[in-house]
Amino acid sequence: MTSVTELLEPVEIDLQHLLSDLRSLIGAGHPILQAAAEHLFSAGGKKLRPGIVLLISKALSNNNDLSDRHKRLAQITEMIHTASLVHDDVVDNASTRRGVETVHSRFDHRVAVLSGDFLFAQASWHLANLNDLEVVKLLSRVIMDLAEGEIKQGLNRFSSNQTFSSYLQKSYCKTASLMANSCQAAGVLSAIPEDQLKCLHQFGKQLGLAFQVVDDILDFTGNDKQLGKPTSSDLASGYLTAPALYALEEHESLKVMINREFSNSGDLEKSLELIKDSQALSRSIKLAEKFAKESLEAISWLPESPCQNALSKLPDFVLSRLY
Repeated sequence: MTSVTELLEPVEIDLQHLLSDLRSLIGAGHPILQAAAEHLFSAGGKKLRPGIVLLISKALSNNNDLSDRHKRLAQITEMIHTASLVHDDVVDNASTRRGVETVHSRFDHRVAVLSGDFLFAQASWHLANLNDLEVVKLLSRVIMDLAEGEIKQGLNRFSSNQTFSSYLQKSYCKTASLMANSCQAAGVLSAIPEDQLKCLHQFGKQLGLAFQVVDDILDFTGNDKQLGKPTSSDLASGYLTAPALYALEEHESLKVMINREFSNSGDLEKSLELIKDSQALSRSIKLAEKFAKESLEAISWLPESPCQNALSKLPDFVLSRLY
């Protein structure tokens, strides 16, 4: 199985420089925020999102070079992603992420919220300094989508009547919007035609949706290390994802247990058994495969290069996390 490190090899050195610069950009002059930021970035993670921005930027370049604006876009992408994780952890009251204490566990909720806000503010400042209105619109939309997705998720807790389309819209807001809009923004900075910009957006959107559905499947079949958080935590928190929604079509008793918020002894365990014994997981896998296929098709026009080759392997990599 191809690893993230292997996939990002064409931009490995660029990514190292980017993350080094990112640490100096964040928290300068703010000791507590700097400590929180250092803690965040020492937690590791795949750095897949800025890596994708760099891969696309190089794939679109005639001489395989990266402009300073493309590099800064990749940094902004990682700032926004990290800020969203900090806020998600506060909302979910998660104690660890990627095996490391979350910011609010290490410091406190106040510092965590302020750290997330500060990262969003930093991202907005550097975004404005790119001096490209279209890119500002794209990435500002991401920040709006992240907030909207979190609200949608919170309002639909333990709601067995939510539609599959509302689940997909929430998934787009929380996961796919950043990938879609940052991919398109890289194309805007490369001054490519409108039809190709739409293809880059489609690539990031479908890849992000595939990534989210795979995550939702792993919540039932994976382990803490794969997820970076405790398994079955989404269902226990009342967040109904693709497997749960598919299982609801087969088992009326699951609806009853969800509606009473698993308040009876054994409700959660029974619900997990019903989901695993239904067609829900196999249907969810097919959905993830569909999104991955559509993602790959969206970049078929990219000229052959090491970066194009890495991008074309990303959909299969996302699916490989299931096996």
